[in-house]
Amino acid sequence: MMSQGSSPSLLEALSSDFLACKICLEQLQTPKTLPCLHTYCQDCLAQLAEGGHLRCPECRETVPVPPAGVAAFKTNFFVNGLLDLVRARAGGDLRAGKPACALCPLMGSASAGGPATARCLDCADDLCQACADGHRCTRQTHTHRVVDLVGYRAGWYDEEARERQAAQCPQHPGEALRFLCQPCSQLLCRECRLDPHLDHPCLPLAEAVRARRPGLEELLAGVDKNLAELEAARMVEKESLAQLREQAARVGAQVEEAAEGVLRALLAQKKEVLGQLRAHVEAAEEAARERLGEVEGREQVARAAAAFARRVLSLGREAEILSLEGAIAQRLRQLQGCPWMPGPAPWLLPQLELHPGLLDKNCHLLWLSFEKQQPEKDSGNNRAGNQGGKETQSPRQEGAKTERQGGVQSQSRDGAQTPKEDRAQMPQEDEAQTPKVERAQMPQEDGAQTPKEERAQTPKEGRSQMSQEDEGAQTPSGSRSNKKRKFKGRLKSISREPSPAPGPNLEGSGLLPRPIFSCSFPTRMPGDKRSPRITGLCPFGPREILVADEQNRALKRFSLNGDYKGAVPVPEGCSPCSVAALQGAVAFSAGARLYLISPDGEVQWRRALSLSQASHAIAAMPSGDRVAVSVSGHVEVYNMEGSLATRFIPGGKANRGLRALVFLTTSPQGNFVGSDWQQNSVVVCDGLGQVIGEYGGPGLHGCQPGSVSVDKKGYIFLTLREVNKVVILDPKGSLLGDFLTAYHGLEKPRVTTMVDGRYLVVSLSNGTIHIFRVRSPDC
Repeated sequence: MMSQGSSPSLLEALSSDFLACKICLEQLQTPKTLPCLHTYCQDCLAQLAEGGHLRCPECRETVPVPPAGVAAFKTNFFVNGLLDLVRARAGGDLRAGKPACALCPLMGSASAGGPATARCLDCADDLCQACADGHRCTRQTHTHRVVDLVGYRAGWYDEEARERQAAQCPQHPGEALRFLCQPCSQLLCRECRLDPHLDHPCLPLAEAVRARRPGLEELLAGVDKNLAELEAARMVEKESLAQLREQAARVGAQVEEAAEGVLRALLAQKKEVLGQLRAHVEAAEEAARERLGEVEGREQVARAAAAFARRVLSLGREAEILSLEGAIAQRLRQLQGCPWMPGPAPWLLPQLELHPGLLDKNCHLLWLSFEKQQPEKDSGNNRAGNQGGKETQSPRQEGAKTERQGGVQSQSRDGAQTPKEDRAQMPQEDEAQTPKVERAQMPQEDGAQTPKEERAQTPKEGRSQMSQEDEGAQTPSGSRSNKKRKFKGRLKSISREPSPAPGPNLEGSGLLPRPIFSCSFPTRMPGDKRSPRITGLCPFGPREILVADEQNRALKRFSLNGDYKGAVPVPEGCSPCSVAALQGAVAFSAGARLYLISPDGEVQWRRALSLSQASHAIAAMPSGDRVAVSVSGHVEVYNMEGSLATRFIPGGKANRGLRALVFLTTSPQGNFVGSDWQQNSVVVCDGLGQVIGEYGGPGLHGCQPGSVSVDKKGYIFLTLREVNKVVILDPKGSLLGDFLTAYHGLEKPRVTTMVDGRYLVVSLSNGTIHIFRVRSPDC
């Protein structure tokens, strides 16, 4: 990049893309300059003009079109002069391989002229050796500069040729522009000077430039000063954005840590309560068995005595009854005198009591508070204050008019202490402690409770104080400890890398799309000889997907329920890589070729692609009548007939050789989204290649960006294969957070696609496909 105040060289202007039109990417033809000082071909500007206005493709400034059309825009004589120099260097008789002499035909030679060996910089003519010698000997041309043609073509005389170059009048061919009409501010040749501008004060060009150069240099100095201020502002803005991202990543890690701590504490309390419940039931069952045994024994004794007395009374003779009457009466009185009446059950029925906050829909364990950014010199103190040295109030606390000092505290630390911990201080393993006990010593250690904790206490808190011996008597501590250790080991074995928190434009996590699992199915079919290797996915028809299985050289059709619908035949020997469905056709890339086939497998056309790329990602345009393919860092778009409709480099020709788009997709809004492995970023650009947004921050976890998909609202879903995640970005490429993780069953996700704008299809490396319904925030 050229620094401010430095003068560009002629070689830089000729060798760079300064002379290329940013619309057609070709050399400028009839260059016209807009008021914003951007120059384009006259024909290209005519295509952009609409309704008497056009929009500059580079700065997006709206420019009114003159009544006479785009031809009335100022002609860029500066660019014309450079183009003349370039054309002169590349001119000549291309069929013969050598340029012809320009003077020989004028001298009556029958031939087209001998081969040129020299060039006159003043006349701008190529000369043969004889004409060059004569050119130096005439009175009118002996002062002309005649140079070697080979050296001229090599650029040795560019500066000298530029000095002797004269701008030509567009109204009078062959006449050089020599004067400036001061009232009209128009360049004139001798003919123009003598005709309509005869009475106007005019100045020679050199004198006019000397008069006007100081004013332009003064304006340029003012712009340079503004550029310096803008550059400083840009650096400050970048530093502020970097600080925001760093703080967002830190807060995101804190949110992950707090949520995990609350989850661990909740699971530990779940185990504890269920253990108490089991111990209570086991003790009650043991007591019930003892009471039942006693009752059954007494019942059996009483039943035997009563049966004996009934037999005697019903079957005995008078003498027999009277002889046993005393013993029977004594036994029956004994049984009646000691009745066993079961009293109330000695155990209590268990009841579950929940913390009031769990039933409160307005209770949020986590929330964000926003502060004004501090000056850079205090940034270190601010970061330290964020950890525990600054006073921060949340909206909920301000409403309650309460303050907490000594550190930034999230609601998870205030609300993580459950009623069980408030009522009964029970022995727990390390992993069963709340996030407050695990991570930081809070001001509550001094005995102070927040108003929320004071309000959350229940009347039974004073009655449920249990000692360590009572709890140990009810629960087998050895088995519970082993289970907790195993549970803790499982928690540690799961990789939970923190992601940056959602940006400040989101008012809560509820504003992000959420995944709802739909189904999962394998893609290996009975006829497959190898394990599937899914390299491409695309929607195909109503509620169907098309799967490119490169290993088995097949394009398989599945419904969103996992039903196999058959296959689309592919040409013999082709291994489809990336796939896209168009209107009544299927496009896919295989090796260095792009194919378009009908649904029954008939090849409609094929195109050769660059061999510098191992695989080529393709995507269907929203209209369904064109297909885009990434080729060596740029994007080519083909129509249904196989003709190249357009091609561009994301970010323009300045990024030539700096891009490597491995994955590509399109949005319903007509934008392109690609995974750039050379810049290690996700880039979003419009149909002209102008970059709308690009993300390569810490949310990628150092991974190369993988497959990309876009839903109907423009949200971007990016696959990070190394960390088993699918993250979500907004339509401009800013990271919002995680969408899918290993907890959703992701194991080495490979490629994704979006069906009907609301079903995210994810393929894994083992050939399995997961389908998730994307639930919008407003649903």
